[in-house]
Amino acid sequence: MRRPVSPVYRRRRLFVGAVLLLVLAIVLGGFVAVSTALNAGGTAATEAGGQATESQPADGGATAAPAATPAPTATGGCQENLVTVTAATDKAAYAPGEDPLLTLKVTNGNKVPCQVNLGTSQMEFLITSGSDRIFSSQDCQAESTDLVRTLAPGQSETANFPWQRNRTVQGCTPIQATPGAGGAYYVFTARLANKTSPKAVFQLS
Repeated sequence: MRRPVSPVYRRRRLFVGAVLLLVLAIVLGGFVAVSTALNAGGTAATEAGGQATESQPADGGATAAPAATPAPTATGGCQENLVTVTAATDKAAYAPGEDPLLTLKVTNGNKVPCQVNLGTSQMEFLITSGSDRIFSSQDCQAESTDLVRTLAPGQSETANFPWQRNRTVQGCTPIQATPGAGGAYYVFTARLANKTSPKAVFQLS
């Protein structure tokens, strides 16, 4: 006959079984937590990798817009004598009724940027014939303005003035006389501040 199990021994077996079940639950729970964390990390890494791939351009180049070219800044090394002024007309000879187009051109011959005042306060379009002063753009100029620009090395700026074959005098006093035609030659000189251009000769018919 089997000996009856004592109550104390039964309680011990139940206690040990409960402990074993608790340990198994903790182990299994930890494994599930680690697996979940690993899977979540892999998913996050995959999503992050997908986003990075999508942000790359098709040709592998940078997507940033090119930086704007900064405007040249004038430096202290600008030599005034290397800033030159020239004069030109659109034709060498004009038929009756054609008005000459006078052009003033300023060029920065320095190797550094230079600031130049290109305003009408500094400009003059002057036409002479021998010792006769025929026309000046400053005689009847209603108003004058300043326009300071920074010219890069080698850069040029131009200003055009259509001459209507009229005479002017200082003070803009009305004058009825007109320049002669019939093949007469005239000289156009451009001035910007204290710089005067070489002469540009043209003919009026």
